[in-house]
Amino acid sequence: MIGTDSLKKSQDNTYKNLQIKRMSYFYIIIAAILWGTVGILGKKLGESGFDNLQIVFIRAMGACVALSLFLLIKDKNLFKIKPRHFIYFIGTGILSFVFFNWCYFIAVNKTSIAAAAILLYTAPTIIMVLSSILFKEKMTQNKILSLVLTFIGCLLVTVFVQGTGQQFTITGILAGLGAGFGYALYSIFGRYALEKYHSLTVTCYTFIFASIGLVPITDIKEMFILFSDINAIIYAILLSMAGTVMPFLLYTKGLSNLETGNASIIATLEPVVAALLGIILYNEPVTVFKIAGISLVIFALYIIREKKHQQ
Repeated sequence: MIGTDSLKKSQDNTYKNLQIKRMSYFYIIIAAILWGTVGILGKKLGESGFDNLQIVFIRAMGACVALSLFLLIKDKNLFKIKPRHFIYFIGTGILSFVFFNWCYFIAVNKTSIAAAAILLYTAPTIIMVLSSILFKEKMTQNKILSLVLTFIGCLLVTVFVQGTGQQFTITGILAGLGAGFGYALYSIFGRYALEKYHSLTVTCYTFIFASIGLVPITDIKEMFILFSDINAIIYAILLSMAGTVMPFLLYTKGLSNLETGNASIIATLEPVVAALLGIILYNEPVTVFKIAGISLVIFALYIIREKKHQQ
């Protein structure tokens, strides 16, 4: 009986762990889908007169206020952090969030939403290298194959389907690559922070530090004038909540139960979503390249689910 009970308990724990891991994949996929809307929402705000730093400030401050209120209601103790750990949130908030968003919105305006998205997703390559050094994560064949397929798929979805009038500037390309580097830093600093604090604490302080860092360099007075347009308010709320708070919470939660490299590759669903939104909202043509690219990225999501002996 004792042996049977132990076996059943072991099986229950294995099933529970499997369910947790599956949910972690689901969280990151949903986060990627929501992040896929950021370029369009940012572009809409840009058309309303906001500059790139103001758009980043909208994301950060809106998320900061929403999450702070949520934590006050849920558990005030989640606000407690040690001063010596500020470096983690300077990393996730300023070095990552502020920098990669600023670069990303520049890339959106200098290239296109789709091109900016693919340049942003040079991040998995950077994360793979940094994770192997900092966290001693193994570079398995499945990871490498998934990474290659994802990159090729993103290229097919974006670069090879640009219109003849599309202009790619050096500034836009460098900004896109900068966004990729900044995005990679979130996973790295976030991994360290999650060893010390709850995912809600990590996410909230990311936006708190980002907001503080943006105050001295953002023209806030002009923003009040621009918000006289009701459409600008709507886009700002959508960018802050659907494009920021929800996906960051989901991604950070998923990251706590997956390897950093795995999470980053799964999140590359974002440029696929950006491409699909371009088709739906901007009547971009559906091409063989685009379909092939989307299929490759989706296939890569399954490959990353490596067998136990490969992990």
